[in-house]
Amino acid sequence: MVTRPVPETFAADDFALREEEHGPCTGRAHFGHDPISTAERVGGVVRLTYDAYGTDGSPVTELPADQVRGLVSDAEQDVRDFLGLAGARAGQHLPTHAAPVTAALARALGLVPSP
Repeated sequence: MVTRPVPETFAADDFALREEEHGPCTGRAHFGHDPISTAERVGGVVRLTYDAYGTDGSPVTELPADQVRGLVSDAEQDVRDFLGLAGARAGQHLPTHAAPVTAALARALGLVPSP
């Protein structure tokens, strides 16, 4: 399977949406593919498709764009809250390594740790 990155789209607070395109499957050993989820805006609605390239009539969810903004904002806050809790837990259980562990987790999550 060939994977090539598609340019990132940035929204408020540096939240990045990324999509990867997968080339055609070749060879008989390949029995399926990972789902490729997509989000597209159609007027005031965002259409979320679980597996855009699947042939099985993938589920589609349509939400008002304003609701999607709120859901994304809530998810961003949840990730920041998780990082804070993980950092506190690392401080309790890995006091000498808490800072680098928390910083590595923040990088993996695409966040900057809170002071």
